[in-house]
Amino acid sequence: MSKKVAIGVDIGGTLTKVGIVDREGNLFAHTDFSTTKHKEFGDYLDELKSHIEELKSKMDFDYEITGIGVGAPNANFFRGTIEHAANLLWKGVVPFSQELQKRYDLPVFITNDASAAAIGEMIYGEAVNMKDFMVITLGTGLGSGIVANGQLIYGHDSQAGELGHVMIEKGGRLTGLGRRGGLEAYVSSTGLKRTVFFLLSDMMDDSVLRDYSYNDLHGEMISKAAEEGDPIAQAAFEMTGRILGEQLANFTTFSHPEAYFLLGGLAKAGKWIFDPTRKHLEKNLLPFYQGKVKLLPSGMMDKNAAILGAAALVWNNTES
Repeated sequence: MSKKVAIGVDIGGTLTKVGIVDREGNLFAHTDFSTTKHKEFGDYLDELKSHIEELKSKMDFDYEITGIGVGAPNANFFRGTIEHAANLLWKGVVPFSQELQKRYDLPVFITNDASAAAIGEMIYGEAVNMKDFMVITLGTGLGSGIVANGQLIYGHDSQAGELGHVMIEKGGRLTGLGRRGGLEAYVSSTGLKRTVFFLLSDMMDDSVLRDYSYNDLHGEMISKAAEEGDPIAQAAFEMTGRILGEQLANFTTFSHPEAYFLLGGLAKAGKWIFDPTRKHLEKNLLPFYQGKVKLLPSGMMDKNAAILGAAALVWNNTES
């Protein structure tokens, strides 16, 4: 009897990651290639197909491909399109599912990466028995996948869950979409760096972080400095966690999730981001929510979350 597997594709601004995954979340083969190599969308799909075929050749057991799941920026689940993605070369509305199905006679499902992560959490991660939760992805920006009553919230036109662009400070920092004061400009790997440089100018404390230029500073360095007692690094995490905790308390009033799961580069800072976020979340919750909302690391933190989340789309949409 052949084993059912799914192909997961994560399209990032720099790299595309591809893998073959089973229902239990086992990743049998995976690879990546440059998203920016091909300006023509058709040429990109041809390369994607060549990598999928290469992965299939590495499989050493009988299998049946159930479908292809894709996580991508500005993806529209209902239409199978990528629409006006700022960080991809293909502009306008790209008919992704339709064009990929010309190369593979398989179901193709596409959604944005944070929504894919939420489905992955529900199928492979720590939300297996939860009906109401949110996954907050903390990378270059802030993404959010919202599950309520056991269903991912897509919204009227598949663009729900853009919580990274909720305005928290009128006239504040610019987000990647040019919105001033949006949450992701403060809470993300990039936002943490921006906060460090704000604090370096605002505080007089000695800090090892004063020795780095903006482009040379990375999240791991800030975490290491915090571990070593650096006051600027610790203050940056406290400020970031305060802002995130306050906003998660606001988001709780929308769907009252059982838990928030943090995923991505900033989430790997561990206690430095979780402790202040948890403190300010609880502090700002309305009384009838207090003690009822968990803040947890994603169950996919140490797995290839991007590929697994994309593949999870297949299981979520093909199983009865």
